[in-house]
Amino acid sequence: MEERISPLRKRMIEDMNIRGMGDKAQKAHIRAVKNFAAFLGRSPDTATPDDLRAYQLHMTETGVTPSTFNARIMALRFLFGTTCKKAEMHEHMQFRRQPRRLPVVLSLEDISEILAAAPGPGLKYRAALSISYGAGLRASEVCNLKVSDIDSARMLIHVEQGKGRKDRQVMLSPGLLELLRAYWCEARPAGWLFPGKPKINPISPRQLSRAFLTAKQLAGITGPSTLHTLRHSFATHLLEANTDVRVIQVLLGHAKVTTTQRYAHVATRTIRDIVSPFEALAGIAGQSARPTPGPE
Repeated sequence: MEERISPLRKRMIEDMNIRGMGDKAQKAHIRAVKNFAAFLGRSPDTATPDDLRAYQLHMTETGVTPSTFNARIMALRFLFGTTCKKAEMHEHMQFRRQPRRLPVVLSLEDISEILAAAPGPGLKYRAALSISYGAGLRASEVCNLKVSDIDSARMLIHVEQGKGRKDRQVMLSPGLLELLRAYWCEARPAGWLFPGKPKINPISPRQLSRAFLTAKQLAGITGPSTLHTLRHSFATHLLEANTDVRVIQVLLGHAKVTTTQRYAHVATRTIRDIVSPFEALAGIAGQSARPTPGPE
């Protein structure tokens, strides 16, 4: 039985489509508005400033995480500002500040062991995880790759409709190409590079994440790393190899360079190789230590 869509939700979906919002973002917005409507007990477009205040207090008191809190506020701002034409409601919705945590980064040795331990049968998951690290792709981008996206002539991987529905190109290294060729000879994928079951669909990000966690466990790697850590590690290792941060920004598909610059905080090799200004003190101290001329 199909869920009945209210006129308000239909209009909001239309507004999101007009603005080119991706399916994942649309579902998150709809889910957030449904949560608010359940709290309110009536149609969300009838909410008052006091209702919004009560909802934000409710989220705070029930331990909603800052990221979920802010995602719900974003959805409500879209609902009121764009769909309901009540932009004045924005002043009654506040974002919560959340601590900025540095991304977790794996060493080259750990990544090598994880990729070697990728579950079988065959090379499917080893190849998929290798692309995640070797090209810095998000899980959804890896899963949605087609065989035709691997451009061996130009040594590029085409990423279609990545985050924000943006296309981009990333590098295809010779070692990664060799692995992909071995995988293709073994599995002979025709449409999706990594088909799921049934083969008309690609594997899901959840399947790929499970493969990473299995490989990590088999390799004996401990710590809080996830599948997305491979992307963090790709960026950090490039930065440590003195790759320009703006080049890394393009490869990752970041809209703002400030997002990419956070990897400078975890590029330990770069940090370790910087000469501290403290070292210059030794030369000054040496000059100051010269004997003072005595009386003639």
